[in-house]
Amino acid sequence: MRKVFIVTSITFLALTGILMYVNLKFAFLLVIFLPLIGMGVFDMYQSKRTIRRNFPLFGRMRYLLESLGPGARQYFIETDTEGRPFTRLQRSLVYQRSKKETDSHPFGTQLNVYDEGYQWINHSIKAIPFQDVDQNPKVRIGSSQCKKPYMASLFNISAMSYGSLSRNAILALNAGAQQGGFFHNTGEGGLSPYHLQPGGDVVWNIGTGYFSCRDQYGNFSPEHFTERAHYDNVKMIEIKFSQGAKPGHGGILPKEKVTDEIAAIRLVQKGNDIISPPKHSAFKTPLELMDFIKVLREHSGGKPVGMKICIGNKSEFIAICKAMVQTKTYFDFITVDGGEGGTGAAPIEYSDHVGMPLRDALAFVHDCLVGFGLKDEIKIIASGKVISGFDIIRALSMGADLCNSARGMMFALGCIQALECHANTCPTGVATQDPRLVKGLVPEEKSIRVARYQHETVKAAMELMASAGIDHPDKVDRDLVSMRIDKTNIRTFAELFPELKTGCLLQPETVPDRLFYAWKKATPESF
Repeated sequence: MRKVFIVTSITFLALTGILMYVNLKFAFLLVIFLPLIGMGVFDMYQSKRTIRRNFPLFGRMRYLLESLGPGARQYFIETDTEGRPFTRLQRSLVYQRSKKETDSHPFGTQLNVYDEGYQWINHSIKAIPFQDVDQNPKVRIGSSQCKKPYMASLFNISAMSYGSLSRNAILALNAGAQQGGFFHNTGEGGLSPYHLQPGGDVVWNIGTGYFSCRDQYGNFSPEHFTERAHYDNVKMIEIKFSQGAKPGHGGILPKEKVTDEIAAIRLVQKGNDIISPPKHSAFKTPLELMDFIKVLREHSGGKPVGMKICIGNKSEFIAICKAMVQTKTYFDFITVDGGEGGTGAAPIEYSDHVGMPLRDALAFVHDCLVGFGLKDEIKIIASGKVISGFDIIRALSMGADLCNSARGMMFALGCIQALECHANTCPTGVATQDPRLVKGLVPEEKSIRVARYQHETVKAAMELMASAGIDHPDKVDRDLVSMRIDKTNIRTFAELFPELKTGCLLQPETVPDRLFYAWKKATPESF
């Protein structure tokens, strides 16, 4: 190939010279092809890329086709049910609801209802007319120790930071939350002006980097926290332990996305990747965590304090429950993030193989709270690929009280699943800090779509409940959803995940065998 390229180039230059001598009209050939020949010569002598060195100029086609691959597969190859991480059917559902277009589906399901893992809702002959159910139910979040409980919507915006998302995306999300009466989680990137300007309810997520409430050394600062926690928009405080995208890893914001403004908001230095530590420095044991809860509750004026966690070692969560029982200090809510969650950029090993999936994690967390007699004090929020009414019902049936969505809300903003969230090149202006791309996202327009999507999804969830003869989310249990185990076997979630008896984890003799090892290992003195 190298010899062919050299001979072809020499021949072309000779012919071009002759033609130019005969007729100057052929000079444009030299203008067009001389740079290509230069590129080919460069390819021959560079040493970093074997394909280009062995196949000068032509080898570049390989990299071009590779870069076009994801888009080509999405638009020309994938079927409606094959896309990942979300199928075309799922994305279209969000787009239709956010635009208030018809979301009716013609000619029956495209899913194979006999596939292993297929799930459905067990409707009732005693179905309730939709107009007889509360179409926008609220969930009270606040334990007996909370002075300022919060009435939350059934479906809210999950944690996404300013920095990971653009200014206009954050403005649109919060304005949508304000219009629809649901909350907007800040993500661990700090409390920015764009979370506050539109006036939507905010859950301030505090991660291991303590952004917006840290001192110059990266430690938690009570002074900075108190100043911001008293903002009227801030309704709840959430301690982030881990997220579904990369549990146990810590958040990552590439330095390309770190502007002067982001550095000022997060109280960090510009010029480097912002990497959150993998663990907290404000506490080292479950008992110390209980003290930290008291600090946050006191300095926020009694607002609900919760935690966000992707379950890993079961004994560590059980240790937290033991610490709550021992100290009689309670979280007000626990956000359970499934291992399938993932708006943040993460190493593929973490995305694919770290963290308990949402369904299993919800059952475990709910059962632990029931087993320790804590469930009446604490609400559970489910997060992890929740985008439809059925997703909400499924999460409620496993023990959640309400749900959050991140990528669903991104679709409502206009995200096309280009999978460029980590590269600062998001074509829709959602996950980038490039001003040329951000300006394409108009907050005034997209906020309406966010509010519509949330409203229509809650409505769909309540319609499903009504079809099952249920008039309130609190009455959803594990009997409501069935799953195909194989071609001939079906089980309800109640059969697959049998619930624990209240208080059974308080004494060793009543701990079920499946949790006994983790229960025995757990101690409030250590994680």
